[in-house]
Amino acid sequence: MRQQPVIAVVGPTAAGKSDLAVDLALRLGGECVNADSMQLYRGMDVGTAKLSLDERRGVPHHLLDVWDVTVTASVAEYQKLARPLLDALAVPVLVGGSGLYVRAALDDLEFPGTDPAIRARLEAELAEGGPAPLYERLRVRDPAAAAAILPSNGRRIVRALEVIELSGRPFSATMPSYEAVYPSVQIGLEVPRPELDERIAVRVERMWAAGLVGEVRALLGQGLAEGRTAGRALGYAQVMRFLAGEWAEERAFEETVRATRRFARRQESWFRRDPRVRWLPYDAPDLLERSLAEIAGRQPG
Repeated sequence: MRQQPVIAVVGPTAAGKSDLAVDLALRLGGECVNADSMQLYRGMDVGTAKLSLDERRGVPHHLLDVWDVTVTASVAEYQKLARPLLDALAVPVLVGGSGLYVRAALDDLEFPGTDPAIRARLEAELAEGGPAPLYERLRVRDPAAAAAILPSNGRRIVRALEVIELSGRPFSATMPSYEAVYPSVQIGLEVPRPELDERIAVRVERMWAAGLVGEVRALLGQGLAEGRTAGRALGYAQVMRFLAGEWAEERAFEETVRATRRFARRQESWFRRDPRVRWLPYDAPDLLERSLAEIAGRQPG
């Protein structure tokens, strides 16, 4: 087990995580490890605010451009890719706003397998009778899991029952906990809500100006519309509706801003639940120094 902590820079989209991660890596001799699920996709550059080579300032960045846009994102696969890097790098700086991916890298998360036959049978039951009977079954078999899952979330209920049947263990045993595999210092960038909303609007404007529509048009030729994950990405899904003639371009822009703001609120809520995150103001003039102080204060020994 590594002795030095993994540094993680987390928080909502448009908070400035990527730039701080590069600053930290430069000061500490580190390398960045991506924890943004959409930046794993090749060709999804403008719409994910992926740093250009110049913006990386010579700092090696890992786990960018890993998957084709037709690949369905897998947290379990990401975990398999990230863990060897965290083991090998002297100073890994994990950076991204995909909360489950951060947790998959750092914490004791299990990803049980799947059984197509069990899944198909449960999904047929869901289609025929709705989620209520399945939820009642889950409540009896695994009360802790049932308490954590909305009774209306049929997909999640099906997955829980599948894992119970497949593994013989409670689904709740595989649910996220804060039991760390790696020591870490997690720095969260805090942005007041009105400022974050404005930063998101400005970011989307810049993406449009930088050629997001053209990027989406090119990726459609590579199967973006068939990608179960990439095709639903913020900005990309909205631009596809514009290109398909369903929406005017102005509406696609406005819906991208609106959806991104909603997503940022969910990100913030996710990271706020983790008591280990140390929150710092995104615009502090001494942000780098304060981040370094947090890291130094938590070094082992």
